[in-house]
Amino acid sequence: MADLVLGIETSCDETSAALIDITEGRPSLRSLVILSQDVHRIFGGVVPELASREHVKTLDPVVTRALADAGVTARDISAIAVTAGPGLIGALLVGVMYAKGLALNLGVPMIGVHHHEGHLFAPSFEDPEFGPPFVALLVSGGHTMLLDVPAWGEYRLLGETLDDAAGEAFDKVGTLLGLTYPAGAAVEKLAATGNSERYRFPRPLLKDQFDFSFSGLKTAVLRAVRASTDLERDRADLARGFQDAALDVLVEKTTRAARAMDRRRVAIVGGVACNRTLADRMRARLTDAVVSVASPRLNTDNAAMIAAAGAWHLARGERSDWHLEPFDWRPMPGLVRAAGTTA
Repeated sequence: MADLVLGIETSCDETSAALIDITEGRPSLRSLVILSQDVHRIFGGVVPELASREHVKTLDPVVTRALADAGVTARDISAIAVTAGPGLIGALLVGVMYAKGLALNLGVPMIGVHHHEGHLFAPSFEDPEFGPPFVALLVSGGHTMLLDVPAWGEYRLLGETLDDAAGEAFDKVGTLLGLTYPAGAAVEKLAATGNSERYRFPRPLLKDQFDFSFSGLKTAVLRAVRASTDLERDRADLARGFQDAALDVLVEKTTRAARAMDRRRVAIVGGVACNRTLADRMRARLTDAVVSVASPRLNTDNAAMIAAAGAWHLARGERSDWHLEPFDWRPMPGLVRAAGTTA
């Protein structure tokens, strides 16, 4: 077991580094630094080339700060875990190459981590009881999926989005409503003041077993925005109608999955897990299960979750060699489609 693991995350527009150690088999956070790239707000979305350049400029200072916050030096590091994908290839390449160079210089092992698997480990830092078996709702700007996790390293895909991810839908609707990017938190705040009765948007694939679709919901909101004669008056009500529809689908399908798999624990992970209304509604619906949700810092893209997943793989004797390359898409290691679900 590695004593002190450095995590590095550069999959999109957050540059992050973290130091963790393993105490009695559980990850303990020593430091976590996350630097978000505000430049993308100008464009209303992430510009890959700009993201890569920002990572080049900021990764080394971010790692240096994480070491200082943990009160250690680079020579104290036992291993390095780095996000290998999925994500923006250019951004990932910055992190992977940095990790290779540092690991070679220090003479320590390195492990490439799948970003999705990292998210699954996020609640481990704050919930001492958290662990498999559980059902996970992974919701972020790029991904929406339901997983059954009978054990670490064993992942059964129950359902996933057929088009847009939930987080992407929040951002696009935020843009329609004149909110700044990223818009998830702003949409939730605005929806809290809206009238739930004014706009009743469709609940896409609500009767389907576990898969998701959010493109039609976005289109319905677009049409309602265009039909509005006073967007300032209607903005909060539109946000409420959209959020109610999106969350109803997420909660219903997760509840269905937990009961189908007979799980008494559910984890909500990924950037959309920062939406406290989602967590509240999930807990209100799943009264017979524990709902584990990490704090916002650990649900956004961060290096702590990458270090935790990496530490688990390192403890099994796994290592990446110097041929490790980033990838834009690849299934999680250990992922299979659950029997009886749609292909």
